[in-house]
Amino acid sequence: MNLLNLLCHRKPERSFFIKGHQFPVCARCTGFYTTIILYTVYAYFVPIVYTPEYVLFGVLLCVPAFLDGLTQFFELRESNNILRFITGILGGIGLMIIVKFLKLIIIYYIL
Repeated sequence: MNLLNLLCHRKPERSFFIKGHQFPVCARCTGFYTTIILYTVYAYFVPIVYTPEYVLFGVLLCVPAFLDGLTQFFELRESNNILRFITGILGGIGLMIIVKFLKLIIIYYIL
């Protein structure tokens, strides 16, 4: 098994190609990983206050990726790579808001 398969399913029909070469991850994961990196860099330089409303906003940003992936999994509809990428971007931002908030909770209450 290829190690990249642990990061993403890498289905060719759900991936971007540049000059005939497939991206190492699918379109949705490309959006997720891109925004995870960008949000991490942004949050390092810009102080962010994690209010309950902001964390709820993060959860809501994950919903489109969840629904898009779930409806594809159950073959209710077929998405396209642009929609997968956009939902990945939104989900990546939402995921990082949640992860950074949980990190703050763990540091404050446990450590």
